[in-house]
Amino acid sequence: MNLTAQTGTSKNAEFGVVTRLKRLLGIDTNQQKYAYAEDPRFGYISESRVADTWTRTTCGYCSVGCGMLIGTRDGEPVAARGNPDHPVNRGKLCPKGLSEHQVLRAPGRATTPMLRRGGRGTPLVPVSWEEALDVMVSRIGALQEAHGTDTLGVIGTGQLLTEEFYTLGKLVQLGFQSRNYDGNTTLCMASAVSGYKLSFGSDGPPGAYADLETADVVLLVGSNIADNHPILCNRLRSNPEQVLIVADPRVTKTAMLADIHLPVKPRSDIALLNGIAHILLRDGMIDRDYVDAHTEGFDDFVSFAADFTLQHVSDVTGLSVETIERVAHLYGNAKAAFIGWTMGVNHSTQGSVTVAAINNLAMLTGNIGRAGASPFSITGQCNAMGTRESGFASSLPGYRKFDSEHDREELAAIWEIPAHRLPTARGLAYPDIIEAAVAKRVTALWFIATNPVVSFPNFKLLQQALTTAEFVVVQDGFFPTPTADYADLVLPAAIWGEKEGTYTNSERRISKVNAFATPPGEARSDFDIFLTLAEKLGVKDVLYPGWSTTHDAWLEWQRVSAGRMCDYSSFTWQQIEENGGMQWGGERLYEDGIFPRENGRALFHCVPCLPFTEQPDSDFGLILNTGRTVEHWHTRTKTGAVPILNNMMPNAWLEMNPVDAERLQFRQHDRVNIVSRRSSVTNVELRITGIVAPGQVFMPFHFAEQNSNQVTLGAFDPISREPNFKQCAVRVERCRYA
Repeated sequence: MNLTAQTGTSKNAEFGVVTRLKRLLGIDTNQQKYAYAEDPRFGYISESRVADTWTRTTCGYCSVGCGMLIGTRDGEPVAARGNPDHPVNRGKLCPKGLSEHQVLRAPGRATTPMLRRGGRGTPLVPVSWEEALDVMVSRIGALQEAHGTDTLGVIGTGQLLTEEFYTLGKLVQLGFQSRNYDGNTTLCMASAVSGYKLSFGSDGPPGAYADLETADVVLLVGSNIADNHPILCNRLRSNPEQVLIVADPRVTKTAMLADIHLPVKPRSDIALLNGIAHILLRDGMIDRDYVDAHTEGFDDFVSFAADFTLQHVSDVTGLSVETIERVAHLYGNAKAAFIGWTMGVNHSTQGSVTVAAINNLAMLTGNIGRAGASPFSITGQCNAMGTRESGFASSLPGYRKFDSEHDREELAAIWEIPAHRLPTARGLAYPDIIEAAVAKRVTALWFIATNPVVSFPNFKLLQQALTTAEFVVVQDGFFPTPTADYADLVLPAAIWGEKEGTYTNSERRISKVNAFATPPGEARSDFDIFLTLAEKLGVKDVLYPGWSTTHDAWLEWQRVSAGRMCDYSSFTWQQIEENGGMQWGGERLYEDGIFPRENGRALFHCVPCLPFTEQPDSDFGLILNTGRTVEHWHTRTKTGAVPILNNMMPNAWLEMNPVDAERLQFRQHDRVNIVSRRSSVTNVELRITGIVAPGQVFMPFHFAEQNSNQVTLGAFDPISREPNFKQCAVRVERCRYA
């Protein structure tokens, strides 16, 4: 785009174009004078959007990790575009990325600490940082003295910088000395982590985005990347011979792109995976040399898979025998086959073992560690990988194990502290922290850059936890939020664009995040808040000797990760910046067929296909599925404040098949209530469409005003503790007061 600045008084036509564009982008149009820049697409745009400085950074939404150029004018963010030199996105951005700079100056930013001086029932009032953090340390300290250090429960987020999450982990575990610490990534990626560990002995997606281009078969299971990770769609079909297969109960945008859509019945993906394995074994389409050299548990798996006959799998999945056989042969005969998945797999009480079942197929065929060949978890948040590696939550930093004396001693030596100070077992996971708060075993809760009132399943349980807890801290870049309504203390935090560090994306690529704006009001970076709390606890010099910036945290994290699977030690911030990110572990893991288990072999798992927890009945006859839209991010704390995104998708809706709509006598755009055994969501627009199958309904989960988690159930994967967001039994009723 060739922009040539022009100044002067506008003509009416030019003014109209500028005004329409500015209103579309949510820019103030109440101005009397304009300057213009020529754009061949639009004619003229306001010079106020012509940047005088461009800053390289990485997108702060999903895990794709797109490189961006942010334009500022007089220090204010005015434009965003994709970095054409970045290897991940090659200059492209999705709608959220293109408008991300608008989040920084959106209404509703948190600007000052807020405290309920009079306790619950009194308003939050502005206070100084000194008072806010003194109260926080004092109140938590008193509760810990009365109930033990584990009475504090802390929930972080995959939105923090790696350097911040590393700092937070040390603060919680060694400063506040509470083991009850987790991230909101447990709500989306914990099952992928657990599944990788079950099969391979460690977390870490084995492949790379390039595999989407070179694979001749791509199988996506419960993964709607067109909405959730849209830039990855550009990787598909680079190979003209590639066959794209999408297994999803719903006809998603991604399913519409597919050569073969497999509309499996809800929660029947395990049967499909085992059925494919059955055919691969039956027809000799396995790499026996790879199996013999690099795996164990094969003989038991062969016996187990024998029961998943074509007819049985067809009955469970709803797919025809011919379709199942065709898909198995496509996968088995592929030179390089890629299986990707996201929340459709992870959001289940069997999420972890479903990942293991996916890994089984890759192991049978040797589709690991080669170009185009990988079982690949497409992560949720921008820095879910960084938090998994460095966070000190579900494992010790650097993928070390809590129960390994060697790992504890090694880490303690780096930190120059006694090994006995490190916990020997992880504390409670996110959902268990909430349940412990209900039971009054956790009495203080600290939420950081997460909004559980909208994102946590079974809202009533969460509400009880928030009201039962004696002290609740919400640290966020926005105020008010639905969760802040329950807070005793609110801490205003800087967000993406206002701080410097790194994120790690789904392909293990460490990318640089740069600041180009200042936080509003008195907001501080999460890193600075953590250091100040450490100082008030009297542990700053012990935990963070000489630290003043996130780069200090980076340098220590390099030493902690050195020699580990997730080794960051050889990359400087400058190298990361110049190369558009660097991948720890190289482009692919396990190229040598050696896995981080005691015997170096990957393990086959026999995974039964169990009915999902809450089956439909005569009172609740429909199965609710939830998911995302391309316009919004999680609970809309950020995207809901960006006019161009919110105007595209301002409200939730419910999708229903025409067969069910006719049976229930609904019409298009009726207002309906969704009712489960727990609660209801009211006054939702009905969309009658063949996108969902009969007996199923779908609703996006972004909207606090029409919160799908009012009705979802509190069932969790027993291994990963990830919630089963995807299937619950509901009925749909006409809204009387629409």
